[in-house]
Amino acid sequence: MTDATDTPRPARRIGALRQLWPFLKPHKKLAIGWLVFLGLSSASMLVLPMAVRHMIDQGFGSANAATINRTFLGLLVIALVLAIATAARYFCITLLGERALATLRQQLYAHVVRLDVGFFERSRVGELISRLGTDTEVVQALIGSGISVALRSAVMLLGASGMMIWTSPHLAGLTALVIPAVMLPILVFGRRVQKLSRASQDRLADAAAIANETLNAAPAVKAYSRETIESSRYASAISRALDSARKRIGMRALLTAAVIVLFFGAIVLVLWVGARDVLGGKLDAGVLGQFVLYAIFAAGSVAGLSEVWGDVMRAAGAMERIGELFGERADITDPPQPRTLPRPMHGALRFENLTFRYPTRPDAPALSDFTLEVRPGETVALVGPSGAGKSTVFALLLRFYDPQTGSICIDGVDLRALALHELRGAIALVPQETVIFGGSAADNIRFGRQDATDDEVRQAAHSAEAHEFIRALAEGYDAELGERGVRLSGGQRQRIAIARAILRDAPLLLLDEATSALDAQSEAAIQQALERLEKGRTTLVIAHRLATVQRADRIVVLDGGRIVAQGTHESLLAEGGLYAELARLQFVA
Repeated sequence: MTDATDTPRPARRIGALRQLWPFLKPHKKLAIGWLVFLGLSSASMLVLPMAVRHMIDQGFGSANAATINRTFLGLLVIALVLAIATAARYFCITLLGERALATLRQQLYAHVVRLDVGFFERSRVGELISRLGTDTEVVQALIGSGISVALRSAVMLLGASGMMIWTSPHLAGLTALVIPAVMLPILVFGRRVQKLSRASQDRLADAAAIANETLNAAPAVKAYSRETIESSRYASAISRALDSARKRIGMRALLTAAVIVLFFGAIVLVLWVGARDVLGGKLDAGVLGQFVLYAIFAAGSVAGLSEVWGDVMRAAGAMERIGELFGERADITDPPQPRTLPRPMHGALRFENLTFRYPTRPDAPALSDFTLEVRPGETVALVGPSGAGKSTVFALLLRFYDPQTGSICIDGVDLRALALHELRGAIALVPQETVIFGGSAADNIRFGRQDATDDEVRQAAHSAEAHEFIRALAEGYDAELGERGVRLSGGQRQRIAIARAILRDAPLLLLDEATSALDAQSEAAIQQALERLEKGRTTLVIAHRLATVQRADRIVVLDGGRIVAQGTHESLLAEGGLYAELARLQFVA
C-alpha cells in the first residue's frame, strides 16, 4: 500500500474505472432503464429544432396561424415527454449509483478486514477510512451524476452532429474542420487533472490519518498539552490538501474555459458563413435556425463533457486508490485443503525450532531456536523482560504471522494446515490492551461468542466479576459503553475482556497481563475466576508481575527471543539467574 507521505506517482489511465464494472453489473435492469429513458429524453430534445424550422418556414413564412398552433402544441407534448423521461432517467441512475456504492463499500470493507495483521502494521487507519469514505463518495458522484451527464452529453453530441449533417452538409463539414482544435485541450488538460485529482485525494487521506490518530489518543494529547501542536499539524495537512485542491480546480477551470471558447468560437464562425448563405439565397432561414439550435446543443454537450471530464479524472484517481486496496493480498491465508482438529481437542502444543523476525524489523529476531512443549491442561507462564518475545509467541500461535523457520502444532496438527477460523475458534484471548466497541455491555461480552444467550452472557459476567458494575449502569447490560469504552475504568474494561474469554469456552486460553489493570481486591476475585476458567484447558500466561504466575504448573523464562530457563517458581528461585533477579527486584521492592 502506498505511503501517504510519498510523492504521488503518475496516475494510471482512465482504465482504472473498469474496476467499477463488477459493482454495476448486478443492477442491469436499472442501467437498461436509464439508457432507455436517456434515449427518449435525447430524442425529445433533438426533435425541438425540427419543430422550430417548421414554425419558421411554414408558420411565419406563410403567416399560417393554424400551423403555429399545431407546432406549439407539439412543443408542449415534447416538453411533457422530456420531463417524464428526464425524471425517470434521474431515478434510475441515482438509485444505480447508490446500490453500486453500497456494494463497493461492503466488498471493500470485507476485503480489508480480512487482510492480515502485517497489512495493518504498515497502514494508517485514517487513510483506510478515507478510502472507504471520501474515495467511494467521489466514485458515487461519478456513477450517480457524472456518468449520466457524460453519456447524455455524448448522445446529444452525436445526435446533434448527425442532425447538423442532415440539415446542412456544407455547414457541418466546416464545423468538423475545427473539432480537432477543440479536442486537443481536453486531452492535454484532462491528463493533468487526473494527476492532480490523485494528489488531492492523497492529501485528504493524510489529514484524515492525523485526525484519526490524534482523536483516538485524546487523553495523551491533553496530558502532554499538545492541543496546539496537534491542531497545527492538522491545519498544515488541511492546507496541503487545500493547495492540491486549488491546483486541481484551477486546471479544471482552464479546461472548461478553453473548450467553451474554442467550441463556441468555431460555432460562431460557422454560423457567420451560414448567415451569409441565407442573405445570398443559398440557404433557407428555417434551415439555418434548425442548424443553429443543433449547433447550440452540440456546443452545450461539449461543454458538459469538459466539465464532467474533471469528475471522471477525479473518480479515476479515487478508483485507483480503491483498486490498490483490492489488490492487497494477505500473506496469512487458509490452506487449499485445510485439515481439522481432533474432536474432542486435548490442547497439546508444540513449538519446534522457531525463528521469527517481524516484517517491519527484519534484522532483529524476535524468537530464535524457540522450542517448547505444553501438555494438555497445563498452565505455562511466559516471563522475561520487555522485548523477550513473550507476545510474539501469542502472535504466532494465533497465526497473525508465520515463522521463518520451525513449526507450531496443536494436537499434532501444524497451524498452517488449519483454516484460520478453526484455529482461532479454538483459542480464547484476554489481551493486555482491551478493545471495547461502541455497542452495549452485552454486545461487548457477546463478542466472544456471537450466538450466546442473554443468560450465558450474564453468567460469564458473573464469573469475571463484571456483573455488579454492569448492573449499576443506567441501562444495565443494554448500556452503551461509548467509543473505545470511555465510560469504563481500565479494570472494568479488562473484566469485560475476561468475560468474553469465559463465554468463548475455548480449549486454549491465552492470558496477556489479564489482571494488570485491576486493584488488589478485584485481582484476588479475578484470579479465582481465572483458576476456574483454566481447569481442563491448556493455558499460556504472560505476566510481568511474578506474583500472578506463581500458581502456574511451569514458568518459562525468555530473554532475547530464547528460552533461558524453565521450571516452577521455587526451582527457578533456587536456580538463580534471570528469574531470580526479576523476583528479587519485584518482591524486595
